[in-house]
Amino acid sequence: MLELEFSELSHPGKVREHNEDFVGHCAPANPDEAKARGWLFMLADGVGGEQKGEVASRLAVETLQSGFRDFRPNETPTGCLQRLVQSANLKILETANGYSMSTTLVTCLLRYDRVTIAHTGDSRCYLIRRGQATQLTRDHTLVGEQVRIGLLSEAEAAQSEKRHILNRSLGSEMVVRPEIDEHQLLPGDVVMLSSDGLHGSLSAHEIALLIGKSESLTAAAEALVSTACENDGSDNLSVQLVRIRGVERMGMYRGRPYKLR
Repeated sequence: MLELEFSELSHPGKVREHNEDFVGHCAPANPDEAKARGWLFMLADGVGGEQKGEVASRLAVETLQSGFRDFRPNETPTGCLQRLVQSANLKILETANGYSMSTTLVTCLLRYDRVTIAHTGDSRCYLIRRGQATQLTRDHTLVGEQVRIGLLSEAEAAQSEKRHILNRSLGSEMVVRPEIDEHQLLPGDVVMLSSDGLHGSLSAHEIALLIGKSESLTAAAEALVSTACENDGSDNLSVQLVRIRGVERMGMYRGRPYKLR
């Protein structure tokens, strides 16, 4: 059975008076639920400058939590996240009632020996393995797209005044297009979800170093937020850390899992 520990922390930063980030999780109530449904973690960053960004981020997380508890037997992790993200998008649109209200979202479902990640916007998921931090998501931003097609370099994108302009988010269109990927997990791995206020102020090397030298995940989350705040602190900062203690190796046949011996 998948065994893990986690910590999460959200901070308004040094400049903003309120926090438009919101984090949440769904833990299984028992071993049977852990096998059938798994664990869900989610982080949303309300779009700054728009009306009710903090409402949009809270709605996204709470809608995912509610929908995940309404577990559907034999639903694949990808199908589950697709359903949950679409539900959150519709909930935000219904609640907006004429307001401009949107949020980024990154969420991961952990089951057996795999993590399935869905995201829209520039909140990220990293995998920290053997002292190296690897970004598993790509930013859905204007400059991110320009980098992918070769119009900008990574260095130019990092300095661009348009680097925070999103080309995907929840609440901006009737149909959202989350990007969904799956990755294998190994004991000792740490999965990190973060808002751009945090990873925009820390390099992948700094992230891996701070997590690696911390005595606990709680201490690591505090160190990440504190260091990011010292480096910048102009935006809200949020992080979730999930350490994998043990996994149950599984294979898939026609969409159904089976235990590997």
